[in-house]
Amino acid sequence: MRTVSDFKDYELIDADNGERLERWGDIILIRPDPQVIWNEGKNDSRWNTANAIYHRSNSGGGYWEKLKSVPDVWSINYNDLTFRLKPMGFKHTGLFPEQAVNWSLAQELIKKEQRQVSVLNLFAYTGGATVACLKAGANVTHVDASKGMVQWAKENANVSAVADKPVRWLVDDCMKFVKREIRRGNKYDAVIMDPPSYGRGPNGEVWKLEQQLGELLCDVGKLLSDTPVFFFLNSYTGGLSPTILNYMVKQNIAPNGKGTVYTDEIGLKITKRDTVLPCGATTVWTNENG
Repeated sequence: MRTVSDFKDYELIDADNGERLERWGDIILIRPDPQVIWNEGKNDSRWNTANAIYHRSNSGGGYWEKLKSVPDVWSINYNDLTFRLKPMGFKHTGLFPEQAVNWSLAQELIKKEQRQVSVLNLFAYTGGATVACLKAGANVTHVDASKGMVQWAKENANVSAVADKPVRWLVDDCMKFVKREIRRGNKYDAVIMDPPSYGRGPNGEVWKLEQQLGELLCDVGKLLSDTPVFFFLNSYTGGLSPTILNYMVKQNIAPNGKGTVYTDEIGLKITKRDTVLPCGATTVWTNENG
């Protein structure tokens, strides 16, 4: 499992009885997490002094209860990247800190190339990977179905001082966009995919990961350039095992069997416990032979 080790502004302090206690900069939040199935007692006094707690509703969704002052928006840093946060519906803050391991890996692979790498970021959310790749010197096409998330990504690019870098911001259905890019003959040196289990496009298009991932991977493989660098596929869906994801990437992405494909869990170390909280898996293809 790969874990974040240098995210000074984020900390998973403790986790117990279906909840996680987190520090986002100076803000302490309590959020539900279905992976936290143990009930061994809470090991930190900050459980009682958090700024806010997210309560799930029996009818779906939930709400934030602000116990102390919480800014409408605040920022945290990861190395030389800056991200704007805010409490959102469905317990989110606008950032998945476990993805920092992939941001750093993408930056490392881009810098090794010593050329400008073209990156396609699909289901790009608030742009963590986009900002990281821009910082490393790549040009990026950022695609997400939510206009609000694309605007948020632009704000992250601005506070990270990469808004003037070569980037296209697109509000689009990812499946349809990829098919149009194939018809246009456009190619990319790297692709990052962070698809949800379920979602809707800007015009109501329905996305179901387990039904459509195979078709999308087949199409994305056609967009890789003659000198591809890497491909990342993030998955949070328990129904798709790492073995299946690894096989699908090998079949659709690895050009002529070249390079290396591997699948790892990614996770967050829990400061107060001798364990790691798993946060999904990433299947990686790189042009380097293992």
